Amino acid sequence: MVITEKVQIGNKKVMPFTIPSGIIMTEVSCLERIAKQIPELGILTTKSIGSLPRAGNREPIFAQYMPGSFVNAVGLTNPGAEEFAKKLSSANLPEDRFLLASIFGKDESEFVLVAKTLEKCVDGFELNLSCPHAKGYGTQLGQDKNLVAKITHEVVKETGKPVYVKLTPNASNIGEIAKSAVSAGAEGIVAINTVGPGYYSVDGNPVLTNKVGGLSGIGIIPIGLKCVRDIRQAIGDSVPIIGMGGIRNADDIRAYSEVGATFFGIGSALIGMNEPELAGYFAAIYSDLENGTNNAEKLLKPVNMRYDRVLIEKKENIACDFSIIQTDGVTGAEPGQFVFAWIPGVGEKPFSVMDDNPLTLGVLEKGEFSRKLNSLKEGDSFYVRGPYGQGVRVSPKSDVVLVGGGSGIAGLYLLAKKLSRESHVLTLLAAKDKNHIAYYNEFKGYGPVMVATEDGSVGAKGLVTNLMNNLENGSYFFNCGPKAMIDAVLPLESRISSPDRIYSSVDYMTRCGVGICSSCVDKKGRRTCIDGPFMNS
Repeated sequence: MVITEKVQIGNKKVMPFTIPSGIIMTEVSCLERIAKQIPELGILTTKSIGSLPRAGNREPIFAQYMPGSFVNAVGLTNPGAEEFAKKLSSANLPEDRFLLASIFGKDESEFVLVAKTLEKCVDGFELNLSCPHAKGYGTQLGQDKNLVAKITHEVVKETGKPVYVKLTPNASNIGEIAKSAVSAGAEGIVAINTVGPGYYSVDGNPVLTNKVGGLSGIGIIPIGLKCVRDIRQAIGDSVPIIGMGGIRNADDIRAYSEVGATFFGIGSALIGMNEPELAGYFAAIYSDLENGTNNAEKLLKPVNMRYDRVLIEKKENIACDFSIIQTDGVTGAEPGQFVFAWIPGVGEKPFSVMDDNPLTLGVLEKGEFSRKLNSLKEGDSFYVRGPYGQGVRVSPKSDVVLVGGGSGIAGLYLLAKKLSRESHVLTLLAAKDKNHIAYYNEFKGYGPVMVATEDGSVGAKGLVTNLMNNLENGSYFFNCGPKAMIDAVLPLESRISSPDRIYSSVDYMTRCGVGICSSCVDKKGRRTCIDGPFMNS
């Protein structure tokens, strides 16, 4: 087999690469965007979809326990089959790709229900019989060859679509299970899912809120290779296998090909990459396979997911639900970046870096985690990781307008502090009352400040839009605050500046911070943790 040639799957011949389920392309808008930019991805694998919406586990859901090796317990987060079918129905995907919908259920009837709901929108199905950390699903079903055969048979019978069965490496008889799936009508096998579950702790505290999770990355390559070899020996040469597990470079792909893989999934290795970097990496993999080289691994990105313990040195409760927490930590963050704060046993959430030296966070109470963080006192500690996201830069001697609302004000202070060194900075702040205008006097040290409050307790009475008169044409704008505020100011800013100078940070749900889970994807398919948080509209 020539690895770079197109291979038959269902009724299509496609390039033999995919990104495994649950990684990067978990939202349809992102799937569309990535598919159009990376022609090497012949199989487009969706996140695993169930019959009903599922919130999944609380953060942390993803951690790095050593370079290139990860543990995750996302918890099968998904919008439910009906909602996902609606999103897929309007998707514009390249015709030369095979859309493989990963699905899960508790039994054969639930698998069939999901498959029937999605069948008009997809080319085939991946049966997730291998998730190692969701009770009642995945690996608990996938270790019983008779149950695997039953589920496979029913989905094939009811849909007529090609079915690929994703198997768990935890099964001692994975070859027999694969053979039973093929006998029941599966067109092919996917191997492997993550290994485990495993356990990872920091200072004696389990990092994952779920406590245990599936292991992925370079450490599981030997397991993946053994499983694919055992499957190939059991099912013969004619059945396709989508091989995955720790692949990082062309030599890994060659190794999987030698033991019998037909297609190749690359997942955890893609951590931290933006779209151009992803496209360059897959092009390099293809070139390596064509030329007998092994250079693509040089394009992989190291990421910092280490948790550092920080001590609260100063805490200012400026309102009943809002505080400023100053720690003894130093991040080296660029303006616009963010960090995750983690309290073991409670969870973690992302926060804008209000100041980097010392690390300072503005915390508005929105839920369980922020309430717990705000309940900490001076002398208490918590953990941080990061910084993440793209830093903000402007041309020297520019006119810069910072527009902040509510808790979004905290995301602008470091911009004012650093951009004012070479540019003229005007800051416009708005909140419901004076107690929610954070660092008012501190902002004044970096340029003029204008304020509006809904109750008129400080500055003008009204909204931030009341302040947006007589601004300099061609200014850079950086907006940080509620979506309603951003929607209101964008038309006003567009009248006096070009789109490439207007940036906004919208509060999308960032869960991993390193581009893997894609929970923070916007409508254009951009991952805000990688491409933002400040992005053009």
